[in-house]
Amino acid sequence: MPSVSHPNAFILMGGFGAVCRNSRYLVELASRGVRTLLITPGMWRAEVAAALQDPDHPAHGLADVAYVDGNVDSEGVFVAGSVAAAMRWRARYTLVGVASVSEVLVEPAGLLADALGLPGAGLRASRACRSKYLQRWYLPEWSPASVTVPAGDHDCLDGGSVRFPAVVKPAGRHSSDGVAAVESWDELRDCLAGYSAHETVLVEERIHGQEFSVESLVQNGRVLFSSVSRKETTESVTRRFVELAHSVPSDRDEVNDKLLTANAEVIGRLDFGDGIVHSEWRVTEDGRPYLMEVAARAPGDGLLALYHLSTGEPMEPQITRIALGEPAAYPSLKRYTRQVYLPHAEGVLADVTVDWPGVEPAWVADSGVWPDMVPGSPDDPPTLRAVLVLQPRGSVLSPLNSSDDRSVTFMIDARTPEELDALEARVRAAITLDVQPSRPGN
Repeated sequence: MPSVSHPNAFILMGGFGAVCRNSRYLVELASRGVRTLLITPGMWRAEVAAALQDPDHPAHGLADVAYVDGNVDSEGVFVAGSVAAAMRWRARYTLVGVASVSEVLVEPAGLLADALGLPGAGLRASRACRSKYLQRWYLPEWSPASVTVPAGDHDCLDGGSVRFPAVVKPAGRHSSDGVAAVESWDELRDCLAGYSAHETVLVEERIHGQEFSVESLVQNGRVLFSSVSRKETTESVTRRFVELAHSVPSDRDEVNDKLLTANAEVIGRLDFGDGIVHSEWRVTEDGRPYLMEVAARAPGDGLLALYHLSTGEPMEPQITRIALGEPAAYPSLKRYTRQVYLPHAEGVLADVTVDWPGVEPAWVADSGVWPDMVPGSPDDPPTLRAVLVLQPRGSVLSPLNSSDDRSVTFMIDARTPEELDALEARVRAAITLDVQPSRPGN
């Protein structure tokens, strides 16, 4: 009997919010005639169901969806569900690629790619990149002094083993959730009491210095493209580390080469095979780079959009090519770009207005889909590309304890860092958030 021909399919993994924010992956796969199979945490069921019913939503054409349940503060909880889904699909499709677009499914994506013989980060990289304490184990020469507090041992930590000031990080969470600075043993003990008993926690020396990230495209273990971006966080005004700005590329030439060299060594140590690497670093006043963490997936927030605005070409098609085993390349950066998250008062978000010719705020919270920001030419004047409202109208705005609490962001680009700084100041003054007092009980 003739063999049964199965359609080609690609397993796309990650939080549905990240898929919507970077929906070009879906467009790229559809243009190739490849079916897209989505694995996403169960918390996204309602949003996925709505997207599948909306013919204008980029996710409308998904061939199938599998939901995996579990809490992000527990290690390995999404592995079994991901394997179960892939086993079902392996009987119905020819699986040609696997990629995770967000943090929580990096490890199962690595396992699926390995079993299917497809390009992927590799077992060591996909496991270590999902675990903050394993990164300290594999990469000690770039790491701050740290102590791993296993699940169930939160009361057993010896305060003398910790250097203060310190930073406390739950090992399995993401988006800065649960990360806090502490100044003393009493503060550390109170902080540890706030985590679930089943969480492994990392307590490490706090490193002071400018924060950066490095984004790298890697194929067959070789770095094809690598660039440094600079970031700002809430750490100057709170004990949290929520990201407030990303600048692509970094204008700190004196440290960029050091970071690129250290990042390449980290990629080699992790035996990273294929995909995109997003690493986060701090550089001290004496110029020493310290690795904060490294991820085997695309960067979050609007960093992919910034690279698109800077180079003139989107990065998602090249990430897809790498996952499919096709030759990939990416151009050099030509514009200075920046994403800024605005502060907000606590209360109910009533409206957002923008006093800028030709620019209206895009309320993206309902669909989760970010508008396509078309890049200009290298010699364009400084330009505001988009203002995005990330929370629904009427939502209660709370303090910035994690990335999910942010409300409004904008994207800009310019020819020089000086032009970019001046433009940022003008745009900040042009955006108004109308936040009303919360009613009792909100």
